[in-house]
Amino acid sequence: MLTSSMEDYLEKIYELMREKGYARVSDIASSLSVQPSSVTKMIQKLDEKKLVTYEKYRGIVLTAKGEHLGKLMKQRHKRLEEFLRMLRIKEETIQNDVEGIEHHVSPATMNALNNLVLFFQQNTDCLQEFNTFCDELEELNQDLDSSNQ
Repeated sequence: MLTSSMEDYLEKIYELMREKGYARVSDIASSLSVQPSSVTKMIQKLDEKKLVTYEKYRGIVLTAKGEHLGKLMKQRHKRLEEFLRMLRIKEETIQNDVEGIEHHVSPATMNALNNLVLFFQQNTDCLQEFNTFCDELEELNQDLDSSNQ
């Protein structure tokens, strides 16, 4: 069982390794806005769970299992972002919402959201219909607000 923090670290390490080819304590600390000592403690916990290989002063490498989980965390994060964009959530809100949702969504719900996003990506006419519906509702609500003033 992984904690939310462990998931965040795995996702960040996975990201850094994809971007740079390596992940260092200092890179992780700055990316997650935490102290290097906190990173070291978490890396040791992930090492105990056989998700990373950590050698002091040499860097961090994901094990096969750690890489698999990191990739899943990154995909989940990306899919939730896509879903919230489809719902027309403002970009500045999306990151906070994804951080709040991603660690608490069940696998069954995540699977259903994934299917919905894929459906809308393959059926753009349906997404456009949804957007038109939302525009009409927004206009109606604005009309109601202005008539109540």
